[in-house]
Amino acid sequence: MASERDLSTSRSLSDQVEELLAHEGPLPIVAAGDPVLRRSAEPFDGQLAPGLLARFVAALRATMHAAPGVGLAAPQVGVPLRLAVIEDPAPVSEEVRLVRGRVPQPFRVLVNPSYEGIGAERAVFFEGCLSVPGWQAVVPRHTEVRLRALDEEGRAVDEVFTGWPARIVQHETDHLDGVLYLDRAETRSLSSNQAMAERWGQPTPEEAAAALGFTLPG
Repeated sequence: MASERDLSTSRSLSDQVEELLAHEGPLPIVAAGDPVLRRSAEPFDGQLAPGLLARFVAALRATMHAAPGVGLAAPQVGVPLRLAVIEDPAPVSEEVRLVRGRVPQPFRVLVNPSYEGIGAERAVFFEGCLSVPGWQAVVPRHTEVRLRALDEEGRAVDEVFTGWPARIVQHETDHLDGVLYLDRAETRSLSSNQAMAERWGQPTPEEAAAALGFTLPG
């Protein structure tokens, strides 16, 4: 039986989501500096009724597409639940695909996800975030991870991701633990989107490392 506090929390989160969905168009994305991005999100345990959950997931997906991005976590729209969506059509060149391991990913809903790195290998690339608009930085990530989660129907997910999909999984799951990509980044690599477009569009960050004065791990 749910406690009075649990019921109160459920009503509060439900009301918050209903309020968000009452407005047309993409959901507003919360920017760095908002405390919701720095707190561990609450495990999902039925706080949203199935119909409301489906509507919220659809809104997260539409917001992710509109941004555009390849992942979006519930705290990024101000809702502190362990829920994220990912999807990547991977519209990149063959060179980038080979170097970064970026391959298309179908739409997925991750409920209560967690990951663990497999092996010691790290991949080091520029990365950005919809909650830190206008900037990118080099972030070392596990090349391969094991993801455990539930899907939107409550079915267990236990899957290994490699390459860029592994990066997406780590980035979005980190959001649910109050971690931003900047916490893991090489700070000297921090570059505006304009600088990225003008200078650092190469498939790997070696040139940026040499020019900006940072060492690539490994």
